[in-house]
Amino acid sequence: MRYIWLALKTLRLSILRVGIGWMFALLTFNFNRVAIADLGAVAILVTTLIGMHHFLAPVQVFWGRLADRHPIAGYRRTPYIAASALLGSLLFLLFPTLAIGLGAHQFTAMLAAVVVFALFGLAMAANGATTFALIAEVTTDDDRALVVAVTHTFTILSAIISAGVAAAIMPVYDPQQMQHLYNLTPVIVGVSLLLSLPGLEPRANRLQTAMHATTPTFENQPASAFGTARSLLQSHPQLRAFFGFMFLSIMGIFLQDAILEVFGKEVFDLTVAETTRFTQIWGAGVLLGMIVIAALSVLVRLSKKLLATAGGLGVAAGLAGLSVAAATQHPEILTPILFAMGLCTGMFNVGALSLMMEMSVAGHAGLYMGLWGMAQGLGTGFANVSSGALHSLLIQTGWLAPELAYTLIFAGNAVMMLAAVAVLQQVSRGSFAPMQPADLKAAVAFDSPA
Repeated sequence: MRYIWLALKTLRLSILRVGIGWMFALLTFNFNRVAIADLGAVAILVTTLIGMHHFLAPVQVFWGRLADRHPIAGYRRTPYIAASALLGSLLFLLFPTLAIGLGAHQFTAMLAAVVVFALFGLAMAANGATTFALIAEVTTDDDRALVVAVTHTFTILSAIISAGVAAAIMPVYDPQQMQHLYNLTPVIVGVSLLLSLPGLEPRANRLQTAMHATTPTFENQPASAFGTARSLLQSHPQLRAFFGFMFLSIMGIFLQDAILEVFGKEVFDLTVAETTRFTQIWGAGVLLGMIVIAALSVLVRLSKKLLATAGGLGVAAGLAGLSVAAATQHPEILTPILFAMGLCTGMFNVGALSLMMEMSVAGHAGLYMGLWGMAQGLGTGFANVSSGALHSLLIQTGWLAPELAYTLIFAGNAVMMLAAVAVLQQVSRGSFAPMQPADLKAAVAFDSPA
């Protein structure tokens, strides 16, 4: 019976992430492509807007503290999760109009976009903080890693499905069809909330509410937490090196993400439906890569460091392949390259997250995981900004032809991934333990493009 309840709870927590996956997927594979390639918006502005929520991630400390101390009707998570998700979904009604304004280079549209994306980032910070707090509170230590793994798998699956839906509704850019597509967002988010949230969080009584409001915790002291993290990086070269590895590797993986669909349009003149398939191909590879590593771990003991190294080298090879595709203008090799990159990313995810968990100290895992999470967030944020800056500088100025520009961008991206792997080789915490099957339960929690 316990396993049935666990399965139901895991399913509900997973459905909770479907709406979030839909929103992030639309932004990263649809909005960027339409705004930049179809409407002519300034690339660095669009990619910076899309990446803004990564730079707002530290605000999760504030939202987590607020939810801890100020429950609503006895619930410390449910109201904040619902409100933040619904606010984020309603903002999607504005995105098609904003894309047109950005394409026309209207100053008012740019200001409005900054405000709207900032609100979206704040809403997602609140949603992330309270959702993962809810998962921590309604699961046991033994089950938590598995639950997190399944919920993140659903997030990736929702991104793949949303890509298919978007391609069916808007195979080529059409402002009315784009508005119709984005109008589905509040409905999808609302349904996912209704199916998942009611009754999931136990209601706190007055005594519990009072205790949470008055008991000081480490998490309620963000200045102390950030100061401790900074001190750790300054005083421990190994931690500093691992932070650098995380930052470089995430930036290396996701620098191409914000401009991949734009690349498909500008170099190969692919339609919206055709470039939307990039997300499906890559995401399918990521999931299959994780499944393959999970199956292998049952049969043999796999080194975490070796997995991260091999996966990183594979991603670098895939990026080099994209560079070759841009230089030779052979679109037929894109599908196998993207799928192979996904496979290697899945392998990298398993190894890197397991190393993250290993590079921590008992009793302070939250601080260390927060540190590595900060490296991921900054890496993804700077990847978005850098990709847009390179596109604006090299292509939109007319300095280089798109084919040559993308050849150089993807080649540089591959070098960055190789640099991350090189930094990893300098990281050691005694010895890296062999991979255990239990480690894989949490591995898919590693940050994804959705």
